[in-house]
Amino acid sequence: MSDEHHKDPARVAAGLKATIHNPRVSEEAKMRATEKLESLEGHSKTAETEGEDSEHTHRQLGGYKATLSNPSTSAEAKAHAKEILEAAGYTDHENPANVESEEHQKRVFAGYLSALHNPRVSEAAKEHAREYLAYHGHKF
Repeated sequence: MSDEHHKDPARVAAGLKATIHNPRVSEEAKMRATEKLESLEGHSKTAETEGEDSEHTHRQLGGYKATLSNPSTSAEAKAHAKEILEAAGYTDHENPANVESEEHQKRVFAGYLSALHNPRVSEAAKEHAREYLAYHGHKF
């Protein structure tokens, strides 16, 4: 691969523009610089458009994800959103809002256990944590 692929396109474009406007450069060199600059600008515009399309797609998929968790949305709309997301490669486990019940309970226990060891937590809160953990059969 050539070094051109590792250079900052903005700096390359600046150098080509300087070549075009330099009175000491031959007409042939100016023509080559103009062609390269046009090629470089065309390539960067294509990349910008692809970036905008990608951002638009991500926003659309985010809207479909929101549809799944919106209680006001109809079952048909949720089914459609799920179909679109699955087609795009998304699954339910990628959405943090859909954490499994078991995983959620594990996090709750961890929170109560950390409260027992936190010096900033009041005695009343620590007692509540002990009661909750004991009630659920969790050893601490």
